[in-house]
Amino acid sequence: MAQAIRIHETGGPEVMKWEEISVPAPAAGEVRLRQTAVGLNFIDTYHRSGLYPIDMPSVLGMEGAGIVVELGGGVQGLQEGQRVAYAGAPIGSYSQERIMPARQLVPLPDVIDDQQAAAMMLKGLTTQYLVRHCYTIQEGDTILIQAAAGGVGLMVCQWAKDLGATVIGTVGSPEKAELAAAHGCDHPIQYRHEDFVARVKEITDGTGVPVVYDSVGKDTFYKSLDCLKPLGLMVTFGQSSGAVDPIPVHELTARGSLFLTRPTLATYNASRDELLANSADLFDSVERGAVKLAINQTYPLQEAAQAHRDLEARKTSGATVLLP
Repeated sequence: MAQAIRIHETGGPEVMKWEEISVPAPAAGEVRLRQTAVGLNFIDTYHRSGLYPIDMPSVLGMEGAGIVVELGGGVQGLQEGQRVAYAGAPIGSYSQERIMPARQLVPLPDVIDDQQAAAMMLKGLTTQYLVRHCYTIQEGDTILIQAAAGGVGLMVCQWAKDLGATVIGTVGSPEKAELAAAHGCDHPIQYRHEDFVARVKEITDGTGVPVVYDSVGKDTFYKSLDCLKPLGLMVTFGQSSGAVDPIPVHELTARGSLFLTRPTLATYNASRDELLANSADLFDSVERGAVKLAINQTYPLQEAAQAHRDLEARKTSGATVLLP
């Protein structure tokens, strides 16, 4: 038997329970995984609160790293004792052990430790599709990343800087401004004290930016649009402040024939080949030091409820790892 954080109803962090669960033998195409580290992500709070509906009861969590302990029939390319990591569906990483589809597991190179892997897979693969696929950042671009001191934000700052971009980022405090600056953000804007639209226009000499990456959602959506130059791209990939209301198409027209996308990790890693190629690109960025992981908090897995409270209160920065 293994222990896990499971919910039986949606709500606040108090609905998260530390419970004993049964982990079956893996079926064909599956792997039994003993987890060594679990990533904390904002999407976990969406599942817990009911913003993104899930079946009940359910173990939370979308990201982790661990050791393969048993292979189901027909599994190729993995072996018992191998270190692996994953991100995305199926939900259930807040557990000491779990069953995973073998196709979702990525073998880890020796230079990436388990906590790094658990901190990087969901946020790192998200960053990878943001800067490599949604909008291909080129040398000389100026970009805007909302929540620049968050887990994805810090990785976008570094990766975009490595690609030759000038990085503008919004943050909520002087401490987070320093953190973002230390990770490649050229222009940290403290949104509580500055009008970030005006600052973006000032920094870009009135032209705006070609792309905005926005995981905040409702509170920043329209102001993010106002930061774009004509034909610019709005990438909305989260909603930490709440869901964006339906928008009239003419809002894009009026601001200069803008483009809007709402991407998902699953779409950009739909095939095994895509997952392995994108993961290799991520691992390379970390191995050569272009992207340094900021694991600024760890919690025992059984204290995941407190980790959720701190995340939602914006008391965390960088990545947070839960330890089973």
